[in-house]
Amino acid sequence: MSATDSTLAPAVESDTDRTQRIDALRDAAYRIRRHALDMGEVQGQGYIGQALGVADILAVAYKDVLNYRAEDPDWVERDRFLLSIGHYAIALYAALAEAGILDVEELSTYGSDDSRLPMSGMASYTPGMEISGGSLGHGLGVAAGMALGLRHQGSTARVYNLLSDGELDEGSTWEAALACAHHGLDNVTAIVDVNALQADGPTAGVLRTEPVTDKWKAFGWHAIRVDGNDIEALVTAFDALRAHRGSPSVLICDTRIGRGVPLLETREKAHFMRVEEHEWQVARDELDRTHHRTRKGTDA
Repeated sequence: MSATDSTLAPAVESDTDRTQRIDALRDAAYRIRRHALDMGEVQGQGYIGQALGVADILAVAYKDVLNYRAEDPDWVERDRFLLSIGHYAIALYAALAEAGILDVEELSTYGSDDSRLPMSGMASYTPGMEISGGSLGHGLGVAAGMALGLRHQGSTARVYNLLSDGELDEGSTWEAALACAHHGLDNVTAIVDVNALQADGPTAGVLRTEPVTDKWKAFGWHAIRVDGNDIEALVTAFDALRAHRGSPSVLICDTRIGRGVPLLETREKAHFMRVEEHEWQVARDELDRTHHRTRKGTDA
């Protein structure tokens, strides 16, 4: 299914169609991870662990959910995808390349002088980047304002906001959550990347947010929690969320930093990774093997 043609999944989907749909998304997630590794090698360090962790979410979003036109990133009827966590820009650039909004060749300029791909996302630089990121906790507030504006215009476009579990430490996030529920903004979907790690250490030790699903529900949101590295679970969840009406929705995704690359999954200091020069090719080789096992059905 082309995300540029429809935001709705087929009403009836055969087992064969479903399998092909899932396999295509797994391939897209693999390419996003490969792009992220290639960009990370340009700098030798960065937020590569988060990029590998959210690749499955971004693959499903850009290849199966969002309504957009790759040749016209500012198309007025597009769904808005807000990257609240600006340091995840490396992941979004990879997804924008997979979506055809950016040229793959441009990814090699990541983080370089005069590049349109700075290490922290900036809307004024990059096609397809809806908001600038940096200070955390602002994305959901912007999403609320965008959704209100779209509703007043009579637009059917939706607003998706990817935020981190660390952003749940911010009071502004919960203020925005209250506002979305108060105004009945069912054109807003929040996506929370729960990788359990922040710059200051494990999320549970910095500020405990669990039970996070119950908290969103208490704020008036329709909440679903899934394994964020399980493509099939993500597809099922997004299909359900697109059908929901009457309140904002949140998809809480448990992910693993470095997913798909065992070498990086086990890094002790994983928030901002430093990867040795010889390790990049090792990482790509491990990713290739992981993807091959997944496509063969031997690795969930």
